[in-house]
Amino acid sequence: MIWSQTLLMMVALLAVQFAIGLPVAFAFLGANLIGAWIFLGGEAGLVQLVRNASGSVNSFALAPIPLFILMGELLFHTGLAYRAIDAIEKLLVRLPARLACVTVVGGTAFAALSGSSIANTAMLGGTLSQDMLRRGYSPTLTFGPAMAVGGIAVLIPPSALAVMLGSLSGISITQLLIGGIFPGVLMAVGFLLFVILTAVLSPSSAPREDKAEVLSARERLVPFFRDVVPLSGIFVAVIGGMLGGFATPTEAAALGSAASLIATIVYRKLTFSNLVISLMETAKVSISILFIIVASVTFSQILSFSGATSGFMSVVREVDASPMMLVLAMLGIILVLGCLIDQISIMMITLPFFMPIAHSAGIEPVWLGLMMLVAIELGLLTPPFGLLLMVMQGASRETPLLHIYKAAIPFILIELAVLILMFLVPELTMFLPSLVD
Repeated sequence: MIWSQTLLMMVALLAVQFAIGLPVAFAFLGANLIGAWIFLGGEAGLVQLVRNASGSVNSFALAPIPLFILMGELLFHTGLAYRAIDAIEKLLVRLPARLACVTVVGGTAFAALSGSSIANTAMLGGTLSQDMLRRGYSPTLTFGPAMAVGGIAVLIPPSALAVMLGSLSGISITQLLIGGIFPGVLMAVGFLLFVILTAVLSPSSAPREDKAEVLSARERLVPFFRDVVPLSGIFVAVIGGMLGGFATPTEAAALGSAASLIATIVYRKLTFSNLVISLMETAKVSISILFIIVASVTFSQILSFSGATSGFMSVVREVDASPMMLVLAMLGIILVLGCLIDQISIMMITLPFFMPIAHSAGIEPVWLGLMMLVAIELGLLTPPFGLLLMVMQGASRETPLLHIYKAAIPFILIELAVLILMFLVPELTMFLPSLVD
């Protein structure tokens, strides 16, 4: 079987299983069973699949994933995340489109504490977005900010997706985590400026707020210093440990989890019930991710043994494209795939091809990895199947999906502008990662 037929067969197996609604992990495992039998030597191939499963998850580098997830679950289920957002709301009372601004700032703060895009959007979409809808905000300001800042959790540490990308691609996890800060913050600033300009240029898009006249300066500042500033120590513990060079990503994740647990105790919000719920949710998400990693390792091995990877590489070499053109092509493929399938599937399908191409073309892997994360994040917002679009639809069932699509468009353009800037000025992208050995 020539390599193109192998590639077509594996993709077709995945497409059929996706079409019938199988979860990502099981779809890849199903394709792996058939591929291992055909290309890895029948029964011996199935034995190798089992060995891959053990070896792929028996890695210390994967430990940050459940620890980062636990951070967000603790803050979410104990209610500390909601307290922080309420405090930010009181601080921003004088801004136009106040609730939309709170969504951007509060959502970015929660992204820096949780690393979960779905939890971020679900929380904001179920609370602030519904309040804005009742008050008469436009659909763009009602739904767009909650979806956009939900995606930032992919970039700003702690990001389980960045850890997963690093472990699957061989790129430094520490540099990916640190490097995600710049594009994440830049996007948040862009979102905030867009919200404010929209409210100023189109007053009908956001009602006037009179709450600023009611709250004194003390009433605005005390909740911020009580409920937000102490929690920022969790982010400092994670990032400071890695930047200072005295903590690996795993150790930094452990510090962050410990800091989150201490915060819930200090604020007297930790109960046996919400602790159990946090641990159970962490286990569910972590096991799902580890199953996907198991499937990814064998999938890459099958493509390599069957000659699909080397065949695809030979075609790329014949094209003789420049490194910059190759990067553009890779990002374009990810953006197209993001309209159709989920982010983890995109990584599993593309990394076996992209990383060998990047190494042979001399492309900086950290730079490429960070732009891939941004492109993958864009897939969360791009119609028709962007995951955060579906989450927002679930949080606001009475709103037509088309309105949610339209609300996402300006924020998609802002994220595209950040991606273009990262491509054109690599030095901006690589500044923070260069501080880490």
